[in-house]
Amino acid sequence: MNRTSATTSPNGSPTSGKDRSVLAQPLELPNGFVIPNRLAKAALSEGLGRRDFTPGTRIKNLYRRWAESGVGLSITGNVMVDRNAVGEPGNVVVEDHRHAEDLAEWARVAKSGGSKVWVQINHPGRQTPRTLTPHPVAPSAIAVPGAGGLFAEPRELSGRDIDDLIRRFATTAAVVTEAGFDGVQIHGAHGYLISQFLSPLSNQRTDAWGGTPQKRRRFVVEVFRAIRAEVGPRTPVAIKLNSADFQKGGFGEEESLEVVHALAEEGLDLLEVSGGTYTSAAMLGVDPSLKASTRRREAYFLFYAERVRAELPELPLMLTGGFRTAGGMVDAVESGAVDLVGLGRPLAVQPDYPAELLAGRADESVVSPRRSGIRLLDNLTELSYYSVQMWRMAKGKEPAPGRHAAINVTQYLLNNGLESLRSPRG
Repeated sequence: MNRTSATTSPNGSPTSGKDRSVLAQPLELPNGFVIPNRLAKAALSEGLGRRDFTPGTRIKNLYRRWAESGVGLSITGNVMVDRNAVGEPGNVVVEDHRHAEDLAEWARVAKSGGSKVWVQINHPGRQTPRTLTPHPVAPSAIAVPGAGGLFAEPRELSGRDIDDLIRRFATTAAVVTEAGFDGVQIHGAHGYLISQFLSPLSNQRTDAWGGTPQKRRRFVVEVFRAIRAEVGPRTPVAIKLNSADFQKGGFGEEESLEVVHALAEEGLDLLEVSGGTYTSAAMLGVDPSLKASTRRREAYFLFYAERVRAELPELPLMLTGGFRTAGGMVDAVESGAVDLVGLGRPLAVQPDYPAELLAGRADESVVSPRRSGIRLLDNLTELSYYSVQMWRMAKGKEPAPGRHAAINVTQYLLNNGLESLRSPRG
């Protein structure tokens, strides 16, 4: 795999003055797939699919805008594997080839600027508003804690159900890659179905799919194997995985590392590191358990990425969450800690930021947290702010970062309804 070596100053610290040329270098994955540079658009749940769950015009307009952003890799937001189980309003669902032409057009538009494009594949499990999925399923019949009735109590999956879900993940991967997308990313984080299987808090089964760490990770390993069998060795299959879910007694770093080792043995092409769940939204940067030292280093989960690098030096790593400055990104790549820098929220507000950064015309993103001190309000303000910016681009408009938060929240709730108020995104 083609990686850069760190360049250091006389005092031993990485020098970001060397420009950002390190960010412009291509990355070759172990299977030979080449990503043009080290900047990636991380998955953001766009909420722009049609009511029949097809991509439609608006999502294509958004990706046409992002196609010129300058990233080497673009990862779509949630594409669900079952139309009877969607996580948020506006999710795209791919179950079969019935909308192949629409998917092919989306792929062509998204790739028109030269970036590679992967589809994020997901199933929400229990984490779906009851107004969208009144009869959810999960590894165990345990409701989302602290949801206040927003989510219905799930039905425990049978063995046959689990086999069907594995098949669905594989079918979705086959359909989207046949449509022209370059690869897929399995969503294994943020409290969705795969994350539910991995956590001892949500998976309390005592059969072949739970009861021990090895059995809890069996589902994601089988999903990976089924996808690989469909798409072959040359098509990238990545995963977005929690470093931890930041809940007492839940999925932690040691178990997460075991999952990464298991997937690496299966031939995983890239790991994107994230963290948190609906009840502990570390992926939004609002979780109080994130140490001050982590915030100072910009990237929320850089320490965990460094642990993975030390144990699996050949596994390509992407890190998303918190990167805002050219210096922070250069340091992360030059140090060898990560191979790709994931950018999510900055691209919703500054769609040209990666190109400007690579050209030396921008040093720092204008994105900053919007905080009131009330977590529920903070989550809503954050989600609505970035969702509305994406919706503007979907209509052919430019983002409006200066708009008052109340206007964004109002538009968000009118579009999505109250059922989406607490749904994680991306």
